[in-house]
Amino acid sequence: MFIEQGINSENKFWKYIVGSILIIIASFLGQAPLLVALYYDTLVKGKPYPTSNDDIMRFFEPNLTLFLILISFVFVMLGIFFVVRYLHNQTMLSITTARAKIDWKRVLFSFSIWAIFTILSTVAFYFSNPSDFVINFKPIPFAILVVIGTILIPIQTSTEEYIFRGYLMQGFGNLAKNKWFPLIMTSVIFGAMHISNPEVSKMGNIIMVYYIGTGLLLGIITLMDEGMELALGFHAANNLVSALLVTSDWSAFQTHSIFKDISQPSAGLDVILPVVVIYPILLFIFSWKYNWTDWKEKLTGKIA
Repeated sequence: MFIEQGINSENKFWKYIVGSILIIIASFLGQAPLLVALYYDTLVKGKPYPTSNDDIMRFFEPNLTLFLILISFVFVMLGIFFVVRYLHNQTMLSITTARAKIDWKRVLFSFSIWAIFTILSTVAFYFSNPSDFVINFKPIPFAILVVIGTILIPIQTSTEEYIFRGYLMQGFGNLAKNKWFPLIMTSVIFGAMHISNPEVSKMGNIIMVYYIGTGLLLGIITLMDEGMELALGFHAANNLVSALLVTSDWSAFQTHSIFKDISQPSAGLDVILPVVVIYPILLFIFSWKYNWTDWKEKLTGKIA
């Protein structure tokens, strides 16, 4: 059983607090390349130092900004490996899946189904509201974006999954000795981590329904499937395909995507619809394909 793999008499909850601090430190170390680049341009080239997060996101050419932000997740992933291996005496496989090895077919299936949905829905939005978009495609910057995104975005999304659906899921399982508490806590914390995104200030707090709902979906498929493979595929497809297809002046990432959304940002049905309609359909598809049963026990049961 996946969540039980992190539970033993030596794996106390205080270790997860210490481990989380070490992972946060790794995250700060990962920001060093961005800070070095900022100081170089401000001290050597004489550019004014950016005074806000939005200014930082627009300080460099978009591909360089994306690279400098995403490279920090390499440091975080190394931090996770160090914490899991040497603080908890576990393998990375043990916080990935209950299977004997990672099922890459599951990762690919999840990635494919969500990538196809994202592409089709984006194209549908474009043709139904063409005045809300402009063509942003530039061949060479887009090609560079594809390379950066394909290499580093899966590292970013996998890092987040290893933290929330792997490490912290098992950590809160150690604390609560049940499954519903880790599911709720990791979903809420995952959503809260996005509260500083510019989308929140533009659309309002209602968008947190989407972020927390997405965390809940990823937690459910991890517990039901006894591993993170489906969550890894979904998250990678969501971020990579979105970065390649659409950007906007108010999104977290400014990219050389194919389209640029120039509409006035607002949150309404488009925020609620995925959580209450699309995600349940996706759960049904996964449940049908992988023969999930005993939902109550897997999502709310006690941990021996």
